[in-house]
Amino acid sequence: MADPSKTEKATPKKRQEARKKGQVAKSPELNSGVIILAVFLGLKAFGPSMLSNIKYLFEKSFTSLNTTILTPENVPNIFFSLLILFAKMLLPIFAIVVVASFIVGFGQVGFLLSFEALAPKLSKVNPIKGLKNLFSPRSFVELIKSFIKLIILGYIGYSVAIKNIPNIINLMDMDINQILGVLAGIAYEIGIKVGIAILILAIFDYIYQRYEHEKGLRMSKYEVKEEMKSAEGDPKIKGKIRRKQMEMAMRRMMLEVPKADVVITNPIHLAIALKYDPKTMSAPKVVAKGARLIAEKIKEIANEHKIPIIEDKMLAQSLYRSAEEGQEIPLNLYQAVAEILAYVYQINQRRRAI
Repeated sequence: MADPSKTEKATPKKRQEARKKGQVAKSPELNSGVIILAVFLGLKAFGPSMLSNIKYLFEKSFTSLNTTILTPENVPNIFFSLLILFAKMLLPIFAIVVVASFIVGFGQVGFLLSFEALAPKLSKVNPIKGLKNLFSPRSFVELIKSFIKLIILGYIGYSVAIKNIPNIINLMDMDINQILGVLAGIAYEIGIKVGIAILILAIFDYIYQRYEHEKGLRMSKYEVKEEMKSAEGDPKIKGKIRRKQMEMAMRRMMLEVPKADVVITNPIHLAIALKYDPKTMSAPKVVAKGARLIAEKIKEIANEHKIPIIEDKMLAQSLYRSAEEGQEIPLNLYQAVAEILAYVYQINQRRRAI
């Protein structure tokens, strides 16, 4: 029974882990249908040559038995030569089955090599779990599917046999080649119809398997949250790291305040510390800025180091919005800042003169 708490779609990580374990959506019926069609189409194409090879195989066998004295030494050679002929005869059909299986498997799940799915697990031989699986919804669906296949196979076999009753009755009047031709035609018709029927059934089965696979991968909100924590880090730890980074950035910024030429304030809420060195800078630069408590701290450090504090509400707001720490001021504020710096330089000259 599905866990009602698992309401969330599987994350990419959960899907990847399931894929590594070999848990993918696939329909065995699709493989069966395609392989049956491929085999019978292959028999249609290679049937005449295979029939001639069979005749040659029997002729060679009986000829060898009539003309060769069997001894312990030559029996293995005769056996292996006949075996090679038999293998060559079946090679085209074997190749068709292998290629068809690969194409269908790759089409359903892509390239997948999972050793975990092959590893022995004690849970697989657990009788209690096996009993639960026996009465699970999936087992019920498989039972219904088997009944449907049985009905389809029975109906196809019956309908083809009824249609070919006249040919079957006339088999007694035919030679061996004609008999083989009639039987091959009946077998081919049954095989193609069975393959198509199973292929149609496989489409619905694949939809069901995909639904079951998605349902089995569902996660609870708690599982999604825990996965995000493991992937991105615990939010509490990340918060502590961010606070630590902000503290370090704040300390670095406060160390720059004593190097400033002037601090422009709002006068209470904002404080922006500016520095300008004509030899190394093309424009004044913001070395520190802050609001409220940070602004008070900047002003406190400025007073300790006797850095001029100028109150200019409009300029402070413009600087706070348009320039970050370490950036030069924008072009449109050059004139206003230049006037303040000129005023500050005058004050500093007077101090030095005294």
